[in-house]
Order: sequence, then C-alpha cells, then structure tokens
Amino acid sequence: MPHLDATGLAQLAIRLNLITDEQARDCRRELDPKSATPEALLRLFERKAYLTPWQGSKLLKGDQDGYFLGGYRLLYRISAGTFGRVYRADNPHTGEIVAVKVLRKKWSNDQHKIELFEREGKVGLSLRHPNIVQILAVNRDPATGQYFIAMEFVEGGNLRDILNIRKKLETLPALKILEEAASGLAHAWSRNMTHRDIKPTNILLSAQGEAKLVDFGLAEIKGEGEGDEEETAVERTVDYAGLEKATGVAIGDVRSDIYFLGCTFFEVLTGRPLLTVTKNVKARMMSHRFETAALFSPGDPDLPGPIFGLLRRMVAYNPNERIQTPAQLIDAIRQAKAELLGEPLDNAVPKTIFVVELNTKLQDAFRDKLKKMGYRVLISIDANRAWERFLQQPFDALIVDARTAGDDGINAMERVLGETAMRNAKCAGILILSDEQGKLHSRLAERMPKATILVHPVTMKQITEVLRREVPLAASDGDED
Repeated sequence: MPHLDATGLAQLAIRLNLITDEQARDCRRELDPKSATPEALLRLFERKAYLTPWQGSKLLKGDQDGYFLGGYRLLYRISAGTFGRVYRADNPHTGEIVAVKVLRKKWSNDQHKIELFEREGKVGLSLRHPNIVQILAVNRDPATGQYFIAMEFVEGGNLRDILNIRKKLETLPALKILEEAASGLAHAWSRNMTHRDIKPTNILLSAQGEAKLVDFGLAEIKGEGEGDEEETAVERTVDYAGLEKATGVAIGDVRSDIYFLGCTFFEVLTGRPLLTVTKNVKARMMSHRFETAALFSPGDPDLPGPIFGLLRRMVAYNPNERIQTPAQLIDAIRQAKAELLGEPLDNAVPKTIFVVELNTKLQDAFRDKLKKMGYRVLISIDANRAWERFLQQPFDALIVDARTAGDDGINAMERVLGETAMRNAKCAGILILSDEQGKLHSRLAERMPKATILVHPVTMKQITEVLRREVPLAASDGDED
C-alpha cells in the first residue's frame, strides 16, 4: 500500500471501524493543515483515547487486518509466548474490557496444538470462581480463521511481575494470596480438575489485590463415571512430570498442585526459588532436585514457625506426607495465620487428639472418654499413620500406647515431637510404657523432653489430667467433670 497522508490514514481508520467520522473531523479541526502529518494525527487520536499506540502503529504501516477478532476490538498486546499472544481488547458495543488469547498463526494447521488450545478454553468455561480467571468465549474468527479465547481482564499483573519489582512480600499479604489461590484450586478440584501448571506467572493479582489463577491449558480432568479410571492425557510441564515420575504418582494428582503452590509461596516469602533453576531438561527431571527442596532452614527469618511448618507440609517429597487436598490446605493456612497472630482458632472446631492403640477395647475407652470431654479423636493401629497425618494436618496431642505399638509407636512419638519443636509449634505427647519398657524411661525422657511418659499401671484419669493441663479446652467445650 502506498504511503498514507493524514487524510488517507483517517479514512482507513474509519473504514476499519476503529474511529467514527465525527472523531476524525474533531481531530482534523484541531490540527494545523500545515502540520497535519499522519504521525501528528495519530498522536492526537491517541491523546483523545480514540486509538491505542498499538493500533496507530499498525495503521501507519497500512495494515488492514488484525484489529478485530470474534467481534472484540484488540487494543494492545499484553504478552506473548511460543503458543499464543494475549491482547487487551474491548467489546465495541458494550465497552466491556476483556483479554483475548490468540493461537499463533504458525500453529493454525497443527491439529494437536489447536485441540490443546481449545481444550484450555473449554476447561475454563466450566469454572466459575472469584479466584479463577473467567473464560468468556472459545471460538474461531470467521474472517481470519484464527483461534482465540476471550477471558476476564484482570487489571494488575502476575505474581512474577510483582516479585521482579518487590523481590518478596510480607507474610500476611503472602498468606492472603496463598489462601485465595488455594480456594481456586479447591473449586477446580471439586469438579475433578487439577491445574497442572502452578507458577508465579499463572497467579494474577488484580488492582484490588485479589489473586486469580489463570491458564488451565494443562489441566487434568479425572474420569467421573463409576469405576472410571481413565485420564485425559495432555502435555505436561517438565517440573510436574519430574515430580510425578520421582514420587510415583499418577498424572493429575492434586498434591502436585499443592507442591508447586508451596514452591511459589516459598519464593514469594523469601525472594528465592525453592527448586534449583536450570534450563537443562534432564536436570529438571532428576528426583534429587525435588528430594532436597524441602530441606530449607527452620531458622529462616522469612519463615516464622507456623509458616515454616505449613511450607514443609506443602512441599514434602513423599506425597503421603503432604497436605492432601486444597480444602485441607485452606484449613492449614488459616490455622497458620491464627498461630502467627496469636489469635484463637474458631472454638467450634474441637482440639484433636491422635491415639495409637492396637487393643480394640482400649480404643473404645479412649474414644468414649475423650469425645465426652470435648476432644476430636483420631485412632489408628498404625504408628506411622500418626507421623503422616501430623505432616498433612497437625493435631493437638499424640497419645501412644507403646505397650501395644512397640518401637514403632515410640519412634512415631519422637518424630512428631521433633517436628513440633522444629516448627516452634504445639503438640502434647503422652507415651505409655509397659513395665519392661519402663527401663527405658530415663533414656526416652532425654530424647523427648516435652513428652509426658507414664509407666504401667496407668489409669484413664492420669491421662485425662495430662490432657487438661497440656491441651485445655474452652470452658464451654465438653465435659470437665
């Protein structure tokens, strides 16, 4: 196209429905005819917000397409990647501001890429939650043939942008972001869906400070039919693939999302990545990279006790020792916040006692008595389950009957109390020994100075007196007889 003068440029903008006749006349009247160059006219269009600089630069080059997609008017490019570009756009009829993600033209004939792109949008269409960016439309523009996804526009930036500027965030704002992201994950998980690509760039922060998950393009949908174990296989990020291969879990395990949300949370708090950063795919897949990630120091001033404990449970290498679901994660976040602020948790939630006991009659006795007192009671014959449960969701006291649980029970008590001390948290320990095991009393007392060690014969009254002292209930809770 030949070089446009000011008049030709205005006529092109009108013909493309970018401006109106009246807007063009308004600007021409303000310009001195002698200085009415195309560039001067464009600057005036931009000052009056009739056009954006991105639109103006295209007009100046004489471009006649690429301004509209699916009825949305593209205003400027927000970001670009190998898969697609994202634009800020509006609906010219309603003025609604949206974000439009466009599949790059080079992938327009790649059916696999098209299916992945459309799948991202269709997955998002089924999710409606304040902490998930809402998908508005998934379509192919009839004029250009381009595939696009229209979504809610979040005025703000992503978490990576924020960290590039501020390096790290204070604990309470970081906890707020974490809880809101977990709420988004919980909503997706309630629909049998995981995210599959949790990282700072996929957590947007609105101008009001609200966190929103974006880009469910790698989301995993679990089969919902009875007995249906089928999974929809999609491309995975290297980090997710490495973690899942190393830990032996299936694709789409929600605990993987919890792990990488923990990695993001660590970086938000400390300004440092938790996983070693490398572009080498083989190195990123190595199990050692994930095994050593959770070995961060409990003395880090950026990770006060409750936060350290929360993070340890999010990024545990063993998936069974991780927080198991987004709903549990939300509870754990709220508990950590309450501990951090020294605030009491909701009195409607009873304090929890975990009991390791193999004798069924004694199990019933513990259950009946402790529930009557007002405690929530968890009982297991497997001492290792106490350790796993504590890492996932801490309890307030552990009672181990080592007469029936043996060395496994003693080891579980030592591990739980050791973890409690490392987190600077609270968990009472009551260890019941047989006459024979009583010979170990002094040695065990040295190894577990915070435990109350009772040697047979032991009465329920002795045990409940320790609980009332170490794990007091509110006056309105339970039976204090």
